[in-house]
Amino acid sequence: MSKQTPFYQSHHDAGAKIVDFHGWQLPIHYGSQIEEHHSVRNAAGLFDVSHMCVVDIVGNDAQPWLQMLLTNDVGKLQPFQALYSCMCNEQGGVIDDLIVYKVSDIRFRLVVNAGTREKDLAWMKQHRSGDIDINVPNNLCMLAVQGPDAPNKTAVALDSMGQNIDVHALTRFSAVEQSDWFVGRTGYTGEDGFELIFPAELAPIFFNALLDAGVKPCGLGARDTLRLEAGMCLYGQDLDEDHSPVQSGIGWAVDVRDANRQFIGRDVLYEQKATGTEVHQVALVLNQRGVMRAGQEVQATGNRVGVVTSGGFSPSLQKSIALARVNKPLKSGCDVIIRDKPCAANVVKLPFTQYQ
Repeated sequence: MSKQTPFYQSHHDAGAKIVDFHGWQLPIHYGSQIEEHHSVRNAAGLFDVSHMCVVDIVGNDAQPWLQMLLTNDVGKLQPFQALYSCMCNEQGGVIDDLIVYKVSDIRFRLVVNAGTREKDLAWMKQHRSGDIDINVPNNLCMLAVQGPDAPNKTAVALDSMGQNIDVHALTRFSAVEQSDWFVGRTGYTGEDGFELIFPAELAPIFFNALLDAGVKPCGLGARDTLRLEAGMCLYGQDLDEDHSPVQSGIGWAVDVRDANRQFIGRDVLYEQKATGTEVHQVALVLNQRGVMRAGQEVQATGNRVGVVTSGGFSPSLQKSIALARVNKPLKSGCDVIIRDKPCAANVVKLPFTQYQ
């Protein structure tokens, strides 16, 4: 049976259409996915991300252990800074992608994907070493508030809750913790905004405070089109255990500068970053009618060269866009097979939002 987040009733009250997503009952939209998308691009929208898993790593060996576990180096973080990283297997395949916040040298907070929760925790426990505890708090909820108006509207909502948190003082990929509230200036839309972790008992109250501040509730549909326009990968489609971060367009999340940091998968990933890989990610814009979708074949001069991993219609560009994994250099264009017909697409640089 699907699980419900602490915002379940709030979603119903706001008129959401609820669907099952990785075993969770979540809103796909509140009436118009397109309107929700544009609300985030032009003003502010909120997303229930309580299905994602918060993992606290505490102990004297927390930092060196995470330096071994993750592809990016938490050693370069100051307290209350965050970074994006992958957790890879020995072959360099991606077990999951995640955000890690450093609270102190002995305390870190990870936010991992809902669909990989059990696998991630099993992997962490399998490789657990030294003085660390792996804790999953079960009394929290999580909201993302995204968009150019997110700072002002989030500040208003927090003030109405009696929370004196200066969100304007946060820089990109920084965080603050106050009482039971944890706020990071991070997100998955390509816009400014915050991800807020706080007591589950306050979920409906803060949800309504954000609505009163003029923030529009948004569902999974808008979240997907927003992240795709921003060129952000989705685990299970653009990322998986059979392909490395370098092959998936996020080689920048692999830090190999410290020769003494022997993280899992380092040897494979070091070689890939040094010599390149035949398999790589490209960004595509369809230059005719049609919609590119995950699983469609990519061709060059009539030959299969890859597959679309994520695709859809871009509300901002009014065109179909896609991420694809290919095994041949594509200088300018290719064909995507849509309904058994080759449709011409251009290869562009990410993010797609720069072409608005």
